Amino acid sequence: MTRVQLDLVTKRFGATIAVDAVSADIQDGEFVTLLGPSGCGKTTTLRMVAGLVDPTAGQIRFDGQVVNAVPSHRRNIGLAFQSHALFPHLTVARNVAFGLEVKGTPKAETKARVADMLDMVELAAYADRMPAQLSGGQQQRVALARMLATDPRVLLFDEPLSALDRNLRDTLKYSILDLQRRTRKTAIYVTHDQSEAFAISDRIFVMNEGRIEQEGTQLDIYLRPRTEFVANFVGDNNAISGEVAGFVPGEPGEPRLVDVRAGDLRLRGMDPGNVREGDRVLAFVRPENIEIVADGFGGDGENLLRGQVEQIVFEGPTVRLLVDVGGTPVKVTAGGIDRLTLLDKERRDVTLRLQDVTVVRDDPNVAA
Repeated sequence: MTRVQLDLVTKRFGATIAVDAVSADIQDGEFVTLLGPSGCGKTTTLRMVAGLVDPTAGQIRFDGQVVNAVPSHRRNIGLAFQSHALFPHLTVARNVAFGLEVKGTPKAETKARVADMLDMVELAAYADRMPAQLSGGQQQRVALARMLATDPRVLLFDEPLSALDRNLRDTLKYSILDLQRRTRKTAIYVTHDQSEAFAISDRIFVMNEGRIEQEGTQLDIYLRPRTEFVANFVGDNNAISGEVAGFVPGEPGEPRLVDVRAGDLRLRGMDPGNVREGDRVLAFVRPENIEIVADGFGGDGENLLRGQVEQIVFEGPTVRLLVDVGGTPVKVTAGGIDRLTLLDKERRDVTLRLQDVTVVRDDPNVAA
């Protein structure tokens, strides 16, 4: 196992800054994901860790050793890409053996290692087949076996499942996680797919415009976004613009709360720690964290909104509503038996209770 550290790593291509002073500390045996939209710098970051791209500035360390000048083939890493890159003229077994043969591993040891790897990816019966005789998912598993055969220090995955269909991706992402857990290798995974990141990661680094916007566990990223970008990029969210009207002490051991004034609305959420009274903020609340209050309950009070239903969409397990609250569209997701009562198109006025409101400073130039 290996600890991987990035210290203010930067990559410029001419006047373009692809990666901007990225720092990260990835522990032995940890599975982390670089998550973000296309062009955010996640693949370039991975390629610098792999030694395929030289950083313009900063240091990359494996177990405390600076590897900036160490060529890729000497870093002892395993790489998995979107393209399986299997040799079409070699059998499955010979593909898995390739890296071991290049290293000069004795034949008996190579044969035993190949058998172990194919057994691990549940393809032992396919050893003598050619890549063209395999499905896309089987080819990707061969590529994983080949990557693991040389016993790399670090596993690096660059969108390895993006070329596969959804059902196959859902299966293989858990196979990758299982292999990582069984081998206890440090792993860095790049994807733009949030479901992949949430399913397999110990920690997630959300990237935007070459920077890490936020890092944390799945719960940290989903429930406590620290920037407007993270709140909008990860999952579905409602954003209500307002300003800080004051602060309220939280429960013992909990952070203080922020009172937000948004026109005639009054909202309350946890203090992000970087706002003052009068600052412009965005109050975020996820559609599934909005409760539809029973008829007859008043529409005034903390985190209570009165609005008019503009749209109702039945999705089976849930109903999606679009509610106009004083000119602000608010998305609501309702499940259970409540969703059936919402299908009455005549029921237009509703009261909403917002739960778990996240407050973010409305200034992209100010760090969280």
